[in-house]
Amino acid sequence: MKSSDLSAAELRVIVAVAGEGSVSGAAVRLRLTQSAVSHALRGAERKLGTVLFRRGRHGATPTPAGEAVAGHARRILAMMGVMRAEAARAAGRHATGAIRVAAFRGAALHLLPSVLVRFGRRHPGITVDVRSVPDLGRGVAGEVADGRADVGLVTLPVHVEGLVCRELFAEPYVLAHPAGHPDPRSLPMIGWHENCSAATRRWLAGQDWIPPGDMTVEDEGVVLSMVAHGLGAAILPRLSVAGAPAGVAVAGLGEEPPVRRVGYVTTREMAASAAVRDLVRELRSTGPAGRVGAG
Repeated sequence: MKSSDLSAAELRVIVAVAGEGSVSGAAVRLRLTQSAVSHALRGAERKLGTVLFRRGRHGATPTPAGEAVAGHARRILAMMGVMRAEAARAAGRHATGAIRVAAFRGAALHLLPSVLVRFGRRHPGITVDVRSVPDLGRGVAGEVADGRADVGLVTLPVHVEGLVCRELFAEPYVLAHPAGHPDPRSLPMIGWHENCSAATRRWLAGQDWIPPGDMTVEDEGVVLSMVAHGLGAAILPRLSVAGAPAGVAVAGLGEEPPVRRVGYVTTREMAASAAVRDLVRELRSTGPAGRVGAG
């Protein structure tokens, strides 16, 4: 190994300092002394020839170089885990390790549980860390690109470059309304921040029966609770109304409703690993009620 190469220990320090926002927090996370973390960090900066963190009384803030390096470090450490798992698999042993999954809330709540049951039977030695991430801005795809997740469940299209991105299925939007209401389309609309792609917004804009949204919330679960209490109606993807409260009824939106395309993203390196391939296979075999297409 060249003296300028970073060690795995230095990569872990960079990731820990970036994640904790301080040298002291990284020391606790890694079970090291603060001086050991500071020494490793200075060594990494010397090898890379740049400052990775601005240290001060309020912690350690990544520089632009530090942000970039931390992202690469996360992905390298993840690939080292894949290497160990693939070696075990090639030797005929059960693979061990972890897969980090980021998902928008509806997928984490309604899609992943059954997938992970089947995946766990195939890979009993692999743990899965699932985080629900708002699918706004860089969202779930950004978590994968920045090395914080190995696989992401996203709504398409994705506007983050450099990732493997594939569609899993498409699902129709439906009208959720208070059960028993005689004229659901006359109700005020309740919106939520993750609700629409550009195509769906165009469809909504072309429907003269849809009034402007009277209320917007951050979580589709809150939307359904408000609908159940008679506060209005909402246009949601089919997956979002799975397990809706008893006071919520669902109606279709005609012969050509808008659809939400659901897919996965991962890195090119992770896409080649057996565990990620098996997870994607399980995802492809599962789709919500009302599925209207597949990728």
